[in-house]
Amino acid sequence: MQTTHTRAIARNPGIDLLRGLSILLVVLHHTGLRIPLKKSVLAEFLPARLLGALNYNGYEAVFIFFVISGFLITGNALRRWGSLDQIDMRAFYARRFARIVPCLLAIVATLSVMHLLGVGDYVINRDGQSLPRAIFAALGLHLNWYEGMTGYLPGGWDVLWSLSIEEVFYLGFPLVCLLTRRSWVLAPLLLAFALTLPWTRAALEANEIWQEKAYLPGMAAIATGVLGALLVAHWRAPRWAIHAFQWVGVCGLIAVFLFEGLLWPWLGEGCMLVLTFSALCLLIACDQRSLLGMTKLLPGFGWLRAWGRLSYEIYLIHMFVVFAVVRAYKAAGGDVAYGFLWYLPVLPLCWLLGAAMERWLSTPAERWLRGGSFPVPAYRDL
Repeated sequence: MQTTHTRAIARNPGIDLLRGLSILLVVLHHTGLRIPLKKSVLAEFLPARLLGALNYNGYEAVFIFFVISGFLITGNALRRWGSLDQIDMRAFYARRFARIVPCLLAIVATLSVMHLLGVGDYVINRDGQSLPRAIFAALGLHLNWYEGMTGYLPGGWDVLWSLSIEEVFYLGFPLVCLLTRRSWVLAPLLLAFALTLPWTRAALEANEIWQEKAYLPGMAAIATGVLGALLVAHWRAPRWAIHAFQWVGVCGLIAVFLFEGLLWPWLGEGCMLVLTFSALCLLIACDQRSLLGMTKLLPGFGWLRAWGRLSYEIYLIHMFVVFAVVRAYKAAGGDVAYGFLWYLPVLPLCWLLGAAMERWLSTPAERWLRGGSFPVPAYRDL
């Protein structure tokens, strides 16, 4: 396959904004499970539907990350090698290793030490689980399966489930591209796979944890992003189509985030398809706006784009902040009516810790693993 246009993927503010929204929802979700906004005094002033949307869309946000990952991985591969059947497998795996593994090793090591020290919220004590087995699952690409079979791990470990899905995708992606070799062969397969999302989730409803974290639903979302990257590599949308994609995407995400309860009787698991394809519409709009020089930024959202730039690091470290703040909240009396005030330190602390990890670990380690002579790209895939 020869792309119509290949180009470097510079930082795209729209994609950063979508990533920022997604990681923000993850942090709010894990905070809200412990300090729910709907029980605070905010419920007297704000709609319960809005407060619920802020607290309970973290899982959906992870699926948006999956779509973004497939989109960016594919777009960057097309830029580097011109076509997917020309992917250099060794270089692809080396880039993925350099980006993911240093931070992952640091988090697993930290969690292990805290377990051994007996720190509350970090001790693995469920029957059938152990520290060596959790480490093996986290580094062996199957922590999601391990939780599905044995139950939830402590929160710091639990967030690593999505990495198991992404890492298996990374392993298989170059192989699938080299085997199919032509986009006209790959695209229909991707579309069929993307559309399986509701059925693969429904088929796993007997095990709630595995239904949430199984490989196939997550990879169906990633396939949606790959499909979108192939589309924009061959097609330049007119302005009217860009606006249409943008509004369809925005309306679709609002529908899922705010009105999923109303949609569920009609669509059931199909709500997840609305979510993933709405995210894809926004990615296509962001990509095509960039091509046409439509770079006007939404004012007041620079902080959220900054979150998007650090989304991987914040995702890995945010539970340390959440657990610390929740402990302080309980020590102060745990007044749920004013629990929303405890969100105020959570957000800046997550960003600061993520920024520190990016500055002092992920970027230096990635640069060192890539030989030092290669600059870390402005827009990394994850």
